[in-house]
Amino acid sequence: MSPDQLRTALRELNGERDCAFVFFGMSTGEAALHVQNAMLIPDEPDHLVKVTDGKSVYIVDAERVVWIRIGLGHSHSVPVRP
Repeated sequence: MSPDQLRTALRELNGERDCAFVFFGMSTGEAALHVQNAMLIPDEPDHLVKVTDGKSVYIVDAERVVWIRIGLGHSHSVPVRP
């Protein structure tokens, strides 16, 4: 996937959703990254895809992403029925 495609997929990250990435081709096989309260950082002059949790910035290699999971958000809890 290209960086632009990944940015499009992540545009819903506004600090209210958790996000998980799985990467392929890492030295230990597949590697995962989980970011709580993820927010997509707008495109900068370096054109790197960056996500933050407010504490750290994560640079995501779009070409190595196998899949992404984006949570529904904290305000979208689903009721559990007994």
